[in-house]
Amino acid sequence: YDSGRDGYIDLMELKLMMEKLGAPQTHLGLKNMIKEVDEDFDGKLSFREFLLIFHKAAAGELEEDSGLLTLAKLSEIDVSTEGVKGAKNFFEAKVQALSSASKFEAEIKAEQDERKREEEERKHRRAAFRELKSAFTQ
Repeated sequence: YDSGRDGYIDLMELKLMMEKLGAPQTHLGLKNMIKEVDEDFDGKLSFREFLLIFHKAAAGELEEDSGLLTLAKLSEIDVSTEGVKGAKNFFEAKVQALSSASKFEAEIKAEQDERKREEEERKHRRAAFRELKSAFTQ
């Protein structure tokens, strides 16, 4: 669905995807879908953010009326229509996605830890500056 081949799914590409899946959304609904998993606030979905949809769906973290939950449910497979071989391919891809998701979770945790460390460092520098400033103002 990445018709622009830029590595992201933007609003119009997501709109096309949802229409092809048989669950068209309003522009506001599409924006809310992107907003729900858009970690870098760029208004489009990276591959990591796309995987986050399925991670949140599996964890029950998506709202019942969420377009993302609809997307996750529509990507499930029915063995009676796809056959065993189709299901095998689906589940192999799912296993690969889950292993990517655990790597993804580790990356998110590392990023969060880095942000916390930077914030603590900033607080420490501010406190040191205030202390130095107070020495000059007395």
